Amino acid sequence: MKKRFEHIKLLSPLGATLYNLLMVYVVYFIARIAYLLENWSYFSPNLSFGHIMEMLAGGLVFDTSAILVTNIPYTVMMLFPLHQKETKIYQQVSKGVFLFINGLALAVNLCDAVYFRFTMRRTTTTIFSEFSNEGNLGGIFLTETLRHWYLVLLFVFIVWLMYRLYRTAGLHRRELVWWRYDVATLLSLAAFAPFVVAGIRGGFTTAVRPITISNANQYVDRPVEAALVLNTPFSLYRTIGKAVFVVPDYYQDEKEMTSVYVPIHVPNDTMPMTKKNVVVLIVESFGREYIGALNKNLEDGQYKGYTPCVDSLISKSITFTRSFCNGRKSIDGMPSILSSIPMFVEPFFLTPSSMNHVSGIASLLAGEGYETAFFHGAQRGSMGFMAFARSTGFQQYYGREDYDEDKRFGGDDDFDGMWAIWDEPFLQYYATKMSEMKEPFMTAVFTASSHHPYEIPEKYKDVYPEEGIIMHKCIRYTDMAIGKFFETASKQPWFNNTIFVMTSDHTNMSDHDYYQTDLGGFCSPIIIYEPGNPDCQPEMQDKIAQQIDILPTVMGMLHYPKPYFGFGIDVLNTSAEDTWAVNYLNGIYQYVKHGHVLQFDGQQTKAVYALTDSLMQHDVKGKVPQQQQMERELKAIIQQYMERMTQDRLTPHE
Repeated sequence: MKKRFEHIKLLSPLGATLYNLLMVYVVYFIARIAYLLENWSYFSPNLSFGHIMEMLAGGLVFDTSAILVTNIPYTVMMLFPLHQKETKIYQQVSKGVFLFINGLALAVNLCDAVYFRFTMRRTTTTIFSEFSNEGNLGGIFLTETLRHWYLVLLFVFIVWLMYRLYRTAGLHRRELVWWRYDVATLLSLAAFAPFVVAGIRGGFTTAVRPITISNANQYVDRPVEAALVLNTPFSLYRTIGKAVFVVPDYYQDEKEMTSVYVPIHVPNDTMPMTKKNVVVLIVESFGREYIGALNKNLEDGQYKGYTPCVDSLISKSITFTRSFCNGRKSIDGMPSILSSIPMFVEPFFLTPSSMNHVSGIASLLAGEGYETAFFHGAQRGSMGFMAFARSTGFQQYYGREDYDEDKRFGGDDDFDGMWAIWDEPFLQYYATKMSEMKEPFMTAVFTASSHHPYEIPEKYKDVYPEEGIIMHKCIRYTDMAIGKFFETASKQPWFNNTIFVMTSDHTNMSDHDYYQTDLGGFCSPIIIYEPGNPDCQPEMQDKIAQQIDILPTVMGMLHYPKPYFGFGIDVLNTSAEDTWAVNYLNGIYQYVKHGHVLQFDGQQTKAVYALTDSLMQHDVKGKVPQQQQMERELKAIIQQYMERMTQDRLTPHE
């Protein structure tokens, strides 16, 4: 009996390791519940208890992979037969490694619970490139830490529990028979290793491929729910050094594929080019939801919105009944709007394909004698905008440093303390600088104030008080700044010779169910204003439009005569039934056309919803006559995208 007890005791390192790892499962479970509760409004529609259980069960697969990968150092420390490791100091070091690894995993999961509402996805390794040039991350983190103090308390409490409940191996060196100890620990390690490999891969059988982020979709009904099934450590480690763009083989015959879709535009316009100025306003987080003029049926027709100045602009402009952004981040919006390149899988200019030869509105018009400039009120290098602007043909870049040097303006006194120059003064600077440019010119401005941490200048805090959600006061401030910009611009000699296009980079916080759906989260305004053209009558066209349509549409308005590259279409010269939109969310492509949105996981259609089904509650897959044609078109778009990204064919001559 004593001998059997000694044999069992030799397995105590394995027992302690398993006990502590099981404790980590509980930690991941609590983090997932916190993630759900923090973003309840995004997940709650049609969320039954049974479906929650299904997603939690699916989450175990990804938790297993993440827990086993991140805890490899700890597992090796506990199970490798070192004769010096059964000491108090070694066990304390092992405990410290365990708490550090799993405390960090808990922290990133809780942080991502806050970040989700901006991206509607789990964070991947591209975040390190996205924010690599930002000097204000400490301030942002501190602000969110104070705002979400309850998550900080939860973090501290869970780490304390892990500290208290942690189990050591419980062996004493004087009790060990070393050869027995070596055999026991080696057998423990050998027995545990296959389970680790299987857990990391997602299964035991050889037919199982290592699970990836896209596998989460097998446990969800909506793409946005994939974020709940995943965990952030898995999303981070699974995207390290991975090929972003993989070419599918939907079409073996290139001629067949190009007969369905090709992103090369060959104008057949016989009219001479009209060299009007082009001004593109990319307004931070300015989702369609906030604009009263674009939501006349919302809240039973009682919704007024938060944008009186933009409402007035819309009354003089062309807009569209359904308009979408092509991504959920600022770095998605830049290529979509200025180069007609949507976001598929990961932000384009955070991938190796960003080194491809890329064209855009700026480079195309610079070739026609235009002076081009990009404006962003943050420091140079912020968000990688300067690099992208230069690579796509902008000759000049004006940022916070340039604003500070211009003695006509307030300098760094107009800095918001976090991101950039406040929108009101920077848009005035923008208008002033354009008046110094030689016509024709093409410019773009990226605003910043309608953004986290949702602050407005002190002098406006009584003018635009807190209302609705925290975002709304910022929207009112930026709307005012846009109104003043157009007031100033209208007095300039170049105003009537200009095409203005306004959109948002992406959407943001929402308080209406429709705008929290998989498709509603991509609803951005697209506003085209041409004040000097009496033939450009204001109207809301019953069409689908998207950010990648802006470049082809502007080229059409200018009667640009040469071939050019762009994934979008000239929406003004395309019939309503042929307009479409595409976006990507958590491994699912969404294709909008023929009054429906089709959700496709890269292999098969997962769901189809009528656009009139605003909350996306009734799947009509297999019941829509156009479904097969929509699948063919979407496959051609995806394959063209992947081929051209991997083969450096993003210009009309490639």
